[in-house]
Amino acid sequence: MSLTRRQTAAALAALPLALATGTAAAAHGPGRPRPRTLHIAGDSTAAQKYADAAPETGWGMALPFFLGRTLTVANHAMNGRSSKSFIDEGRLAALLERVREGDLLLIQFGHNDEKTDDPARGTDPYTTYQDCLRQYVRGARSRRARPVLLTPVERRRFAADGTAKPSHGEYPAAMRALAAEERVPLLDLQALTLARWQELGPDGTSAYFNWLEPGESPNYPDGRQDNTHFQPRGAVEVARLVARALVAGRVLAPRDVRRTDSAIPLEWITWPQA
Repeated sequence: MSLTRRQTAAALAALPLALATGTAAAAHGPGRPRPRTLHIAGDSTAAQKYADAAPETGWGMALPFFLGRTLTVANHAMNGRSSKSFIDEGRLAALLERVREGDLLLIQFGHNDEKTDDPARGTDPYTTYQDCLRQYVRGARSRRARPVLLTPVERRRFAADGTAKPSHGEYPAAMRALAAEERVPLLDLQALTLARWQELGPDGTSAYFNWLEPGESPNYPDGRQDNTHFQPRGAVEVARLVARALVAGRVLAPRDVRRTDSAIPLEWITWPQA
């Protein structure tokens, strides 16, 4: 399958991360931790965004703010992908070529797996979804890396009484079951974000998602009411939850993260040209 110019640019943009990791690994001396890379396989909620999409922001763009200096992020997540289409397009194979012993592979899919009317992306929670996720898990282990499953982040959906509503059907439960079966660390991002959106409420969450008034952004002159994708505030909050969960799940040590209780300046988020 041919790649668009943006997809090609995204792949090339990630290369310096791998090169930097390799350089640091060669330079580290006795007593220093070996640098590791956190690879992200996922969809648009995690993906790198570009200048023509700002202020839309994937949580993978904010994750480096919470990691120590011996950890880097390689964000392979792509808009519109499911656990199935990411594999079918050769993206998992390309990702695994860059994985090294001791790295982590964070796996977050679900939003597009739910589009069961699309044969290129749709999966069934307890059959094809789990089958696809196993390929990520086993691929990481074959490279002596550690797979980590992340249930999909929740959308901004509220009942009339202000209760935050789950939107992912059986997919989070299917991932939880697979994590237990395969003995893979699980970050229950669906539960964590649902609880956070409940705390913030319908009004408080609008600043976290890509809700814009007409004229507020040149990229969205007519405004936007997007209850799936984040603005910088939301991406930072989700990345903070991921960093905390990595420590709580003993995937990372406390020394591996930083700023998890600190405010992050939103201007740290930048959007490169496509």
